[in-house]
Amino acid sequence: MTTLRAFTCDDLFRFNNIVSLLNPVPQYGIPFYLQYLAHWPEYFVVAEAPGGELMGYSEGAAALMLCVFAVMGKAEGSVAREEWHGHVTALSVAPEFRRLGLAAKLMELLEEISEKKGGFFVDLFVRVSNQVAVNMYKQLGYSVYRTVLEYYSASNGEPDEDAYDMRKALSRDTEKKSIIPLPHPVRPEDIE
Repeated sequence: MTTLRAFTCDDLFRFNNIVSLLNPVPQYGIPFYLQYLAHWPEYFVVAEAPGGELMGYSEGAAALMLCVFAVMGKAEGSVAREEWHGHVTALSVAPEFRRLGLAAKLMELLEEISEKKGGFFVDLFVRVSNQVAVNMYKQLGYSVYRTVLEYYSASNGEPDEDAYDMRKALSRDTEKKSIIPLPHPVRPEDIE
C-alpha cells in the first residue's frame, strides 16, 4: 500500500531511482528543492512504496512530493489579471512504478491544492519531443496553451528544444479564458 506523507529534507537523498517525465535529466540541486520546501511546504508530499522506497517526485508551482511518485510545485501569478495559478515544476515516477496511475494521482492532488489556493488554472512545461508525457497530460485534461521556442537548453552541441506550455482550467476560470491557445509561439524571455 502506498503511503502519502509530508516531505522531509532527508527525502532529497532518496530519489536517485526516479526519472522525471518532464525533464529526463535531473537538473535541480538541493538548494532548489529546499527553496520549494521552505516556500510551499503544503505542496510537498511524498508517496512511499510499502518497502519505503521513493517511487517518484515532481516539482511545480503548486507542489507535492511523493516517494513512490511525487510532484513539486508552487502558486504564482497575478490575481488581478486572472493569472493566479498552480505550476508543476516537475513530475516524476520511478520506472518500476509507472503505468499504475500514480502520475495522475499526483496531478489530481496538485490541482486540488491549486483549487484551494484560488487558482484559475494549473500549468506546466514539457519538451515537445516528450510525446509520452504530452499524451498523458492531454488524457488528464491539459491542452497546449502555447509553444515556447528554445525553452530547454541543450548540451553537447545539440540545438535547444522547444516546450509546450500546457494548461488545465480550474473552477475559478468559469469562462476557460486561461486555456485559449495563443496563435503564435513565444520566446522564454516573453514569459512572465
